[in-house]
Amino acid sequence: MKLLLIHADYMEYEVKKKTKLAEPFDGKGERVEEVLVAFTSVEKGDNEDVVKRAAEAIRDVAKKVNAERVMIYPYAHLSSNLADAETAVNLLKRLEAELSDFEVHRSPFGWYKAFKISCKGHPLSELSREIGGEAEAEVTQALRDEEERVVSYWYILTPEKQLVEVEKFDFTGYENLRKFVNYEIAKRRAVDVVPPHVEYMKRLEIADYESASDSGHIRYYPKGRLIKTLLEQYITRKCIEYGAMEVETPIMYDRNHPTLRRYLERFPARQYIIKGDKREFFLRFAACFGQFLMLSNSTITYRNLPLKIYELTRYSFRKEQRGELVGLRRLRAFTMPDMHTVAKDMEQAMQEFFNQYRLSVEVLNEIGIEAKDYEVAIRITKDFYEENKDFVHSLVDVLKKPILIEMWDHRFFYFVLKFEFNFVDALDKASALSTVQIDVENAERYGITYVDADGKERYPYILHCSVSGAVERVMYALLEKAKFMMDEGKLPMLPVWLSPTQVRVIPVSEKFVDAAVKVAEEIERGGVRVDIDDRNETLGKRIRDAQTEWIPYIAVLGEKELESGKLTVTIRSESTQKEQKRVEVTAKELVERIKKECEGKPFMPLPLPKFLSTRPSFR
Repeated sequence: MKLLLIHADYMEYEVKKKTKLAEPFDGKGERVEEVLVAFTSVEKGDNEDVVKRAAEAIRDVAKKVNAERVMIYPYAHLSSNLADAETAVNLLKRLEAELSDFEVHRSPFGWYKAFKISCKGHPLSELSREIGGEAEAEVTQALRDEEERVVSYWYILTPEKQLVEVEKFDFTGYENLRKFVNYEIAKRRAVDVVPPHVEYMKRLEIADYESASDSGHIRYYPKGRLIKTLLEQYITRKCIEYGAMEVETPIMYDRNHPTLRRYLERFPARQYIIKGDKREFFLRFAACFGQFLMLSNSTITYRNLPLKIYELTRYSFRKEQRGELVGLRRLRAFTMPDMHTVAKDMEQAMQEFFNQYRLSVEVLNEIGIEAKDYEVAIRITKDFYEENKDFVHSLVDVLKKPILIEMWDHRFFYFVLKFEFNFVDALDKASALSTVQIDVENAERYGITYVDADGKERYPYILHCSVSGAVERVMYALLEKAKFMMDEGKLPMLPVWLSPTQVRVIPVSEKFVDAAVKVAEEIERGGVRVDIDDRNETLGKRIRDAQTEWIPYIAVLGEKELESGKLTVTIRSESTQKEQKRVEVTAKELVERIKKECEGKPFMPLPLPKFLSTRPSFR
């Protein structure tokens, strides 16, 4: 039941025309002075308990504004989930009876009416209330009860396929795993110290906070937009090559949609709510909603399975807690590569799970995040583990490293099996990257079916897969990994294919600028991003600035280089904090090296002015 409460100097209405749902009414209308008007929508699922709670809400407001009269005014426009006419009239009459301690007036149901109202305009004169129905109350209470009962049991699955209780596992040589386990069990998500990647994303002019937006919303500068675009293109291509069909779905959905509502009740605090003309909408926090609705309207047979659809959501929205929001690690608006696979049975689902596990390893590795950079978590129900022990144990063969297992006595979530690859940053905080889940619940909820070989309609299993995790979180992991490189005495850098400037040409003096332009043009024709530092600064400062920007290849051009036809190039990946690695190569040789290094990756041109002297600063 939805209520709009207006404290008014007066409310006056006149009946005009009855609808086929109209209740009997004699007279033309009425005018009531000094009244609390309760515009009311009765919804599906409302009952006498809802009426009692609605009466209490109205009574509470009436007492606060010192109103002795109440007008109950049926108003269907407050909801798109209306109850049938008979139920609505009966409950409106019950509401009238519940408020018998006031002077109650009730406008008739099912009539077109003209009305005038004079709102008093004080702080409590306009209020809205939403009273949940029995189904909502039952679901909410059931979820609370489940949350209280769910208990996690923690184990380590060793490379030898032994399941060891966390307390008994020897973490010697697995310090990163120890940090991850401590983080998961403690479940302390708040961030007290700014992580290193925040400094890097600002100093490198990749991204920054946007103070004019909500917390957890980020602005991207040209360099950051380039990095993000390249990642999006690469991840999308890998999913399509895997066999997924790319789709696009809306970013907002009806909050009262009968299928979506119960799912939303699991995550009430995460929703961004938008008011439309007559309905409330929520911004999606995953592509599940649109893709599942699409699948529910599709004709699918066993010959189509496994069926995969994919969307790069720019953006998904989750109202994460403010204390957990930091940099690119945890956001309220993020880009999620979201693939769903429809599988005919559990055998096919597990095969897809294993294939997508390996695909995720491959994708992260090609991006620049190696297996040593993250820890694996498996989350599973006890009965599924017992029934599929050999399959679960086989996952350890892929990376040949210990895996954290979180096991539950019974299923609380929609999945029975899930893996995550978790990056542990410099502050010992863990963040999930790639993930795949076997969903045993949502096919039935959304009415997704397929026709089997015998012509019978069946519910499939659905796999949720993000082969990389959120794109912003991949960027966070790459920047945090750069901090670890520094700790090891290496020079921090991004993978060459993601570096905004791949080669910087630095003429020794002004007289070599024209020659630098010709060299840069040759490099650019080879499909490499290149710029020229033509600023009126010393050679040493320009080289230092290039190093500060993490430029992978710094090519110096002077008299010696012109005569030899070879550039003096500093190779960042082979240099250390103590010693620079310099080689002499031709422009063609340099291009060939970079092209080989970036083979199989998408390419985009430099999104900035080529000459540094004409380039703005975003800091």
